Amino acid sequence: MQLPVNLPPNLTPFILAGALFLVIFAVFALVSRSLGRGPDVGDRLNQFAGRREREQSPDAKPLAKLDAAMSKGKQGSKIARDLARADIKLTVTEFIGIKILSAVAGALVGAFIGRASPQAALISALVGAILLSFAPNIYLVIAARRRLASFNNQLGDTINLLANSLRSGYSFLQSMELVSREAPAPMSIEFRRVVQEVGLGLSTEDALGNLMRRVPSDDLDLLITAVNIQMEVGGNLAQILETIGHTIRERVRIKGEIQVLTAQGRISAYVITALPIALAIFITVINPSYMAPMFKFGLPPTAWCCLPVASLIMIVIGFFVIMKIVNIEV
Repeated sequence: MQLPVNLPPNLTPFILAGALFLVIFAVFALVSRSLGRGPDVGDRLNQFAGRREREQSPDAKPLAKLDAAMSKGKQGSKIARDLARADIKLTVTEFIGIKILSAVAGALVGAFIGRASPQAALISALVGAILLSFAPNIYLVIAARRRLASFNNQLGDTINLLANSLRSGYSFLQSMELVSREAPAPMSIEFRRVVQEVGLGLSTEDALGNLMRRVPSDDLDLLITAVNIQMEVGGNLAQILETIGHTIRERVRIKGEIQVLTAQGRISAYVITALPIALAIFITVINPSYMAPMFKFGLPPTAWCCLPVASLIMIVIGFFVIMKIVNIEV
């Protein structure tokens, strides 16, 4: 029996790829739902007390075993560190699964954009898969930078609060607990972790070191160094913190002024970089045959080499040059 509707032959690969994408997404969603993670007491102690990871029981969940095995590697530990810095509640396995789904979605979008010819579809699918596979990493970096910037902006007032509480008779641990209650996020979240780690048996120096690994801030490094030195040699910690707080507030103010003065250069870099790429994609979607000659391989390589490859290289070089000019260290 013949179906009343005949699909064009050139749409068959897209339908198969879309079906494969839906199957992968459904399987990953079902596995994550049925084998969902729930941290037990041992996991919480490992997080807050720095305990070494023990061997899991034979009846441990398969997804937890896979995540533990992947987190032990160099790349997995780096992903776990970046997730902690961005405060994103995902495991390494879930993050890698999102990267795979993003790559499949990028391949589908790229194949659709380069549908004018098989060569263009293959190249566009490959480029789309590679680019979108890095999209979760880019989001992770942006989220971590925003959280770090928010932390640095709150650090001056936090140090002032610590100094005032020390003058009123509080201990340093009680002052950190006060910050965990009164300060906004992410400052309160990080200092609450420090207080919990100290309560579970870690020394104050080790707990502050864990804070420094989660929040790689130069201003925080200055604060932690001053606290560690004061614990060893003594001194008026409140006065030291007041001086450090004034220095950090001035640095934040100068950085804000520099950001305002260099805003035009940064926006120019984004616009100059994105405009030709977005225009090429827009023209390809509207008229695929217009851009198809750029992806025809042959000799001499004037089309596929001089136009797309050389232009992309120059766009990338121009972007990094502009960003290097407007990046002023304080």
